[in-house]
Amino acid sequence: MTAVPAEPGPFVFDPDTTALVVIDMQRDFLEPGGFGSALGNDVSLLSAAVEPLQRVLAATRELGMTIIHTREGHRPDMADCPPAKFARGEFIGTDSPKGRILIRGEYGHDIVDELAPLPGEVVLDKPGKGSFYATDLELMLRNAGVKSLIVTGVTTEVCVHTTVREANDRGFECLVLSDCCGSYFPEFHEVALRMISAQGGIFGWVGSSSDLLAALPIGARA
Repeated sequence: MTAVPAEPGPFVFDPDTTALVVIDMQRDFLEPGGFGSALGNDVSLLSAAVEPLQRVLAATRELGMTIIHTREGHRPDMADCPPAKFARGEFIGTDSPKGRILIRGEYGHDIVDELAPLPGEVVLDKPGKGSFYATDLELMLRNAGVKSLIVTGVTTEVCVHTTVREANDRGFECLVLSDCCGSYFPEFHEVALRMISAQGGIFGWVGSSSDLLAALPIGARA
């Protein structure tokens, strides 16, 4: 077993039964011209998570851990986009320099080059905020014998938080890496992390990538 310093206490896990979940590190969220910038956000605020996440990806790949990348987006006909969601995100499906925004198969929908999945790593397309909603994520995790999740990605208070809550209700233990997540609103990022570890870890644990890497077996340390 491996123990990582975290809040509210050490996160103890077995790498063999743990998956790294990389949530929505897509061009539409992280780069100019996509959904994030169309909403008026400073997308550069999310870029700080890329470099530490690269190191975590390298280490977990070396260990042979289960790695799952998610992408939020919709079918080209948008039949899976609820009217209520479209009403508050009217840029979904519109043209951009990176293709139709948040539409599967478009350039902007895909993951940024720095964190591109390797062959054999799961890429999970999801229509909503949570990674478990309308996907087969739980089935894949159960089939792989996964009990714990190391959760990363964007944005902290939306898709990351929703996924952690869903995972918690399904009995998975979650460690959220604070420096491998990001938000367009730094204050939301901080409060969202505090909510996860509050009250003895009501939703999970919060730690750093450096502490995780230091705790992993010697050969996987950055």
